[in-house]
Amino acid sequence: MTFRPKFISFDCHGTMIYFDMAGAARDHYGAQLSPEQMDVFIRDFSAYRLDEVLQDFKPYAEVVHNALERTCKRNGVAFDPAVAVEIYNRVPTWGPNPDVPAGLSRVAEEFPLVALTNSMNEQIPHNIAKLGAPIAHVLTAESAGAYKPHMQPFEYMFDTLGCGPEDVLHVSSSFRYDLMTAHDLGITNKVWVNRGHEPANPYYGYTEVPDISHLPAVLGL
Repeated sequence: MTFRPKFISFDCHGTMIYFDMAGAARDHYGAQLSPEQMDVFIRDFSAYRLDEVLQDFKPYAEVVHNALERTCKRNGVAFDPAVAVEIYNRVPTWGPNPDVPAGLSRVAEEFPLVALTNSMNEQIPHNIAKLGAPIAHVLTAESAGAYKPHMQPFEYMFDTLGCGPEDVLHVSSSFRYDLMTAHDLGITNKVWVNRGHEPANPYYGYTEVPDISHLPAVLGL
């Protein structure tokens, strides 16, 4: 890649941070469900979180609460609001995927890094502090007034940084939350971090890497 972006923007949870909603769900419901039922529960929980963020903006605690309540109902499991609170409170404790600190630090030597995150303002500093690399701008869903995959967070990023889609390299492990919207908004320079969350989709035009440690090479570093 010969393109030198003005900014490199990143999805945070899942791409940089090890986003362990599946583990949190297993901790609370694994004793009640068979392994096969637990896999279905985790899949539903993920799907309902996406559906919740596609609606009007609400605090992320409500996203988790509503998604978990709907998942429990669908799977015939008793819902306890305290479990939703406990899972939500875990999010700031999660640290980076193992490949992130070294790769991110190398890239940060050459480019300003931006976290474009579906997070609340009070949550994300705890995650960012664990990355081991300087993040020049942290832009949250709360500040944007919308969650990805809505376009509004990306437009908020452009307005905040004073740039356009042609100035950004966007990095994410998710098509549904990030790369599809980035494509629709004209961000032609994209990197897909293949963490196994979703299948490849070449239509959306990206450079694929297995993890963040390969990102410096993509940028010729």
